[in-house]
Amino acid sequence: MLALRLARGAHPLVLLRRLLVAAASAGVGFLLLCTLGYAVGHPGESRAALMRLAWCALPLAATVHFAVAVARTDPATRPRPGLSAIGLGPARLAAVAAASTAVSCTLGSMVALLVFLHLRGDLTGLPFDGASAELLAAGRPLPLAAALTLLAIVPVVASAAAALALRRSRKEVLDDDPATAEPAAATAPTGLPWGVALIALGLAVETYASRGSGGGAAALPLPGGIGGGPAGVLAGWALTALGLAVAGPGLTHLSGRLLQTFRPGVTRLLAGRALMDEARRIGRPLGVACAVASATIGATRLYEGGAHPFGPLTGLGAALVMACTTATLLTAALESRQTRVTTKDALLRLGASESLLRLAVALRALTLLVVFAPLTWAVAELAALPLRR
Repeated sequence: MLALRLARGAHPLVLLRRLLVAAASAGVGFLLLCTLGYAVGHPGESRAALMRLAWCALPLAATVHFAVAVARTDPATRPRPGLSAIGLGPARLAAVAAASTAVSCTLGSMVALLVFLHLRGDLTGLPFDGASAELLAAGRPLPLAAALTLLAIVPVVASAAAALALRRSRKEVLDDDPATAEPAAATAPTGLPWGVALIALGLAVETYASRGSGGGAAALPLPGGIGGGPAGVLAGWALTALGLAVAGPGLTHLSGRLLQTFRPGVTRLLAGRALMDEARRIGRPLGVACAVASATIGATRLYEGGAHPFGPLTGLGAALVMACTTATLLTAALESRQTRVTTKDALLRLGASESLLRLAVALRALTLLVVFAPLTWAVAELAALPLRR
């Protein structure tokens, strides 16, 4: 009930972010229901149905990541003076965030169910001249328990992840300063060596699997008509993407340190120090965005000259992953801006100009672009090379 009251009085931008979470949840729910429809319409192809369900894990993970980022920036769950005295400490606020996330995701799941039933013709007859009848197993009974179970996955997983993330990040809050909601890291993130190792391991696994497959190795089918490839090659591809995501905070911290070398001025010092302080908050979603971009570039390379276009469900899943990843990165940038309000006010009181602060922000963005863009492109090209043979 408290979560609903807070949602009613929220700022329009906060409501917009929650609606975006609901839209992403609706997209994932629709994909899961389409997988169920395929299983109902093709009872003898259980392996293909399981593979379709496994590929839904990617948009599900992107949606959960986005939902957690939105919950972290929600003003309703930010610690305030006196809330602990009335029983709203970090644990209770995390529960409120989980409830708000569950409400948004449940709304999206309900929309997904209505759209799915409408396209199947269960509500008002088959739309679009029955174009989606075979895809959604129209005319066949839909297992209600299975449908509700699939639709409950996103709300349950997203709300649990939001509760865990917020309770861990805000249990050490000591005052009402927003900048203390997640203390800035004084030391460098430790994930850079592990990320580089994962990228190297993934490329090595891909190369070994592509050379040893010969053509008789079991192929793991890719969505959208690509066909498939050896499971080892695709596992290596996943390792390279994971390596980019793990290395993101470390690369961001290193970028800030390099920006301050060789006699830096005020602008470079401000930009570099901000990158180092925000390495974990910005680096994680930035690394995930680079991993998604790398996979997208690699998939595009595989489709060049191919006879099979992207299928509609593949396009929906890819759009969900890219949209959620981009929205998560923008939300993390907004969170970073909120936590640095006190620092910005202090700099302005000390005589810093608005143009100087804007130039520092632009320099931070340019530095991250220069560091991450070539790396993403290089990893994508190397990762897609074995699959094009």
